[in-house]
Amino acid sequence: MSREARLDRLFDFLKRSPTPWHAVAAMAERLEEAGYRRLSESLPWQLTPGERVYVTRNDSSIVAAQLPRGELESLRMIGAHTDSPGLRLKPQAAQQSAGWLQLGVEVYGGALLAPWFDRDLGLAGRVHLRHADGHLEGVLIDVEEPVAIIPSLAIHLDREANNGRAFNAQTQMAPVFLQGGEGADLERLLRDWLEAQHGIRDVEILDFELGFHDLQPPSRVGVNGELIASARLDNLLSCFIGLEALLESDGSQGALLVANDHEEVGSASACGAQGPFLGDVLRRINAQLGEAGDEGHIRLVQASRMISCDNAHALHPNFPDKHDAAHGPALNGGPVIKVNANQRYATNSATGALFRDLCREAGVPVQTFVTRADMACGSTIGPITATEIGVPTLDVGVPQWAMHSVRETAGSADVEHLTRALIAFVNRRELP
Repeated sequence: MSREARLDRLFDFLKRSPTPWHAVAAMAERLEEAGYRRLSESLPWQLTPGERVYVTRNDSSIVAAQLPRGELESLRMIGAHTDSPGLRLKPQAAQQSAGWLQLGVEVYGGALLAPWFDRDLGLAGRVHLRHADGHLEGVLIDVEEPVAIIPSLAIHLDREANNGRAFNAQTQMAPVFLQGGEGADLERLLRDWLEAQHGIRDVEILDFELGFHDLQPPSRVGVNGELIASARLDNLLSCFIGLEALLESDGSQGALLVANDHEEVGSASACGAQGPFLGDVLRRINAQLGEAGDEGHIRLVQASRMISCDNAHALHPNFPDKHDAAHGPALNGGPVIKVNANQRYATNSATGALFRDLCREAGVPVQTFVTRADMACGSTIGPITATEIGVPTLDVGVPQWAMHSVRETAGSADVEHLTRALIAFVNRRELP
């Protein structure tokens, strides 16, 4: 599989995934093309050895499982998350100011706000509606036209703009949507978009979850194309790499990919890593193919391993002092093992050793990140999954710049590096 073809697939996935719901839909489509069967959580499961299945929850989280051909003794688990920081539309969003209709937003997650100004913004998410016959349906929409913008204030009117001015998301970041707009009806616009995108007419819109997204497409950057730049690399890049590894594995071992929603806001939801989704799936798989009961479930979990994939902070050439001098991961320098003594990352020496051996086997370089001792450390689904499930876990990721910006940057070679390491993991016959 060529590196260029993989990057082409990555860019297509990023463009098709402006929201977690779109990301899960795109992942499900690829899984079905590869022969995976969709399961429903509300129906009985009938599983057979060697089968490949997937299940979603809230349409924004997904678990895909490659069941072993022999006895179910262990699983090679890859974890990621589908959500990214951004601007979500408020339920009663319309507001008027200076002759313009604007749409009020709520900041989702720890977004860098400054890069959102002066961007061509589209609108995407899901809409729930009632058809004329009374049945309810959730539908995805993606307005890929520049329907809004958050204009900056001219420096002539704010001479302190370059001196660290803070942004007020309530009063200063409502996107400009429609000139005039007196009596404008957002529901009418949603109806128009539903008809244009899905041919849906004569419905009642009951509710929606929508957010703005930058319309600039993903791109290769640098004289030699060393970089990739896109929205939502954190953490759709890990979702994509995990999916690639699962689909390119040899199918000989039991393996599982979980991509949870709501990591950027703490993971505390029914479909988040702190919720029961993964645990429910593991219990149902074990009940049919493994040793029944609590004893069998615990043995399966403890014999398995989880690699939590979430991007890492690369050494920034303009801010080298933000890294510990001995732990500055380089773009295109290989996947990064993330370590924190206070368990903000789940890595320990045993799981770290496994990943280093996998990288040796795959012939890819490997790096380590530890935050400065005088700075706070972020976290991932890794420690949460380890806490909720009990599976031995480590945290790794592709190094990147501008994490939580509307447009982030990573190394083009690192996509291949981490994919190869994860393929080696999924194909691994014996887990330590």
